[in-house]
Amino acid sequence: MKSPLEQHPDFKLVFHNRQRVFRRAALFGHIGLMESWFDGDVDVEGDIKAAFAAGMSSGMDKATPLVRVRNWWHEFRHGNGSVDHARENARFHYALGTEFYRLWLDDPLMMYTCAYWKEGTTTLEDAQKNKIDHVCQKVLLEPGEKVLDVGCGFGGLMFHAARNYGVDVTGTNITSEQVESVAAKIKSSGQGGRLKVIEADFRDDVGVFDKVISIGVLEHAGRDQVDEVVAAHAAALKPGGLGMLHFIGHVGMRNTEYFIRKHVFPGGWIPSLAETITAMENHGLEVLDIENLRRHYALTLDCWAERFDRSWERIRALDPQRFDERFRRIWRTYLIGCAEMFRSPTERTHLFQILFSKGNVAAGGYPMSRAFLYRNGVAAALKRAA
Repeated sequence: MKSPLEQHPDFKLVFHNRQRVFRRAALFGHIGLMESWFDGDVDVEGDIKAAFAAGMSSGMDKATPLVRVRNWWHEFRHGNGSVDHARENARFHYALGTEFYRLWLDDPLMMYTCAYWKEGTTTLEDAQKNKIDHVCQKVLLEPGEKVLDVGCGFGGLMFHAARNYGVDVTGTNITSEQVESVAAKIKSSGQGGRLKVIEADFRDDVGVFDKVISIGVLEHAGRDQVDEVVAAHAAALKPGGLGMLHFIGHVGMRNTEYFIRKHVFPGGWIPSLAETITAMENHGLEVLDIENLRRHYALTLDCWAERFDRSWERIRALDPQRFDERFRRIWRTYLIGCAEMFRSPTERTHLFQILFSKGNVAAGGYPMSRAFLYRNGVAAALKRAA
């Protein structure tokens, strides 16, 4: 058996400016170390996943006092309290171009949220279709219903739901570039009679619908806007209607990681499960079911990170000035670090799906168990509920 000195480490740090790295790490902890990596003052050789896992398991990812101050200042300057700030923050991330995302998301649906890895699933494309079907079946989509897709992204759910469930879908999105992309896809698909996309904030009044589906929206609501956004979701749902909230949530009240807010999602804020449920109760929504898909997100992020790395030269060629080495390191930190966070046995950031109704669901209005999702599908569930 080799001694510890003879064993090869999983990873090692190579310092190019030791003094500056140590100073930043002393002041800002893991944020200082990561930002030193972004700037090229230190390199990671070996298994970068192991580096992130080691940092989390050792507690190095805890915010220092100065990082808490930076987080407060970020909220003061970039919070999502106004629609203008929310639009600017969304563009920072989502206006990087459809072709950028196409190179590492599933194609053609391009779902940029947690996939659903049910038994036997082997590809990201199938896992994302699974997720859409899982959501559509939970809310019991029926032909002819009018559905609101809040924060519709690249429109994957809209097209899949219209084609496979016979529903009419209106998508909302605050990022002009994504709205234009979805509108062009609707026009070319010939589904203009069933699909519509609107440039709107997730707090805007866009009408009343039979079903409301909200995937990956609450994380962008902002620190003080969760109640307001939930209220808008409730207002958009007809009495007795069903809805879905699919979001990253904390267990317990805590600050959102500064790295994510500064470098990836400005203005973003991960709400707690408890405050989300309280907001739902305050606005007349009954919680019917909560499912935790934390482990599914780790697998999804693994796929994104692998595809991002594999496609890097093609990404860089899109715009060498924008997609430079610093961008690559920030996004590798985001994708790989978040995968390890969701995989961690101690981290308290999870992925929740909350099924809800507008008012208490009527007797016979919804199946008494989740069994229909895994056995006979929606048609049988509706027949039993009737």
